[in-house]
Amino acid sequence: MRSRTPDRLCAEAVALALAAAEETAGQQGVGEYLGAVAEGDRVVTHSFACTDPAYRGWRWAVTVARASRAKQVTVDESVLLPDADALLAPEWVPWSERLRPGDLGPGDLLPTEADDLRLEPGWLGDDSPPPNSVLSEPIAELAAAEDLDVTTPATPRTPGAGDMAALAEELGLRRARVLSRYGLYSAADRWDESYGPKSPMAQAAPAHCVTCGFLVPIAGSLRQAFGICANEFSPADGHVVSLGYGCGGHSEAAVMPRPPRPAPPVLDEMHIEPMHLHPERGGGSVEEAGSEEELGHS
Repeated sequence: MRSRTPDRLCAEAVALALAAAEETAGQQGVGEYLGAVAEGDRVVTHSFACTDPAYRGWRWAVTVARASRAKQVTVDESVLLPDADALLAPEWVPWSERLRPGDLGPGDLLPTEADDLRLEPGWLGDDSPPPNSVLSEPIAELAAAEDLDVTTPATPRTPGAGDMAALAEELGLRRARVLSRYGLYSAADRWDESYGPKSPMAQAAPAHCVTCGFLVPIAGSLRQAFGICANEFSPADGHVVSLGYGCGGHSEAAVMPRPPRPAPPVLDEMHIEPMHLHPERGGGSVEEAGSEEELGHS
C-alpha cells in the first residue's frame, strides 16, 4: 500500500533529483522546484518546472528510492510529464481520416480498402482459371475424354466461373471493381452540392445547363442528372455539373428575350403649374405676383 508520508531521506534528496533532471534537459530546461509526492514505501517523486517554451505547462518528474535499511538514495527515472494546463498535441487521427479532397499529388498512392462501400465487384469468378488454362475444368474433361469412346455423346456442361471471367475479358470488362449504388449516390450528392441548382451561381443564371449547348452528355445512369461543362469561360469548365445548374455563360444567354422596358415618364411642358409663394400667409400664386409687379411698374 502506498505510504502517504514521504520517506525522509528520499524527500531530502532534492539536489540529487535536480541533477538528474538537468542531466536530461540541461540547466536551461529545468525551472523551479514544485514539490515531492510519495509513490510508495521509500519511493518519492520530485517535480521541477519545465522552462522549454515548446512544453508549456509540463514538468520534470524525477523518482528516487532507497532500499530497506539503506541510507543511500538512488534515481529510478526522470521523465517529462504534462500537468492539467499543459500544451498537448492534438489526438492522433489515422491518415485515411485526415485525407481531404485535393490532397493527392503527383506520385502519391491512395490504397483502397477491400471492403470499400463505394465499390463492388465488376464481375464474379475471377478466382477461377480461364477456360483455356490447363487447370480449368473444360480442359481437364477433354483430357479425360481422350481415353473414352469417341461415339459417347458429351453431356452438356454448365458454364463455370472461368467462362464468366473469359466473357468479361472479351467484352472489355477488365475492371475488377466498379461503383456501387452507394458510391453513385455519394458522387451525385457531392457534385450536386458543388455545381447544383442550389448554388448561388445557378440561382442568378438566366437558364439551366439542360438547355445549354456547351453541355457534354455522359454515359451511364447519371446522364439523367449530370453532364460535363465545355465552356472555357464558365466557372464549371471541365467539371461535372447538374442539369439544373447554370451560369452567365449559357449558350443562349445573348438571344434570350429580355424583359420589356417600362414606358418613359410623361412630362407636360405646355402648361404652367401655379405655385404659391407663401402658402402659410395665404398669398397668391406666382402668376398673380407677376401681374401685380407689372401693374406697379406701369
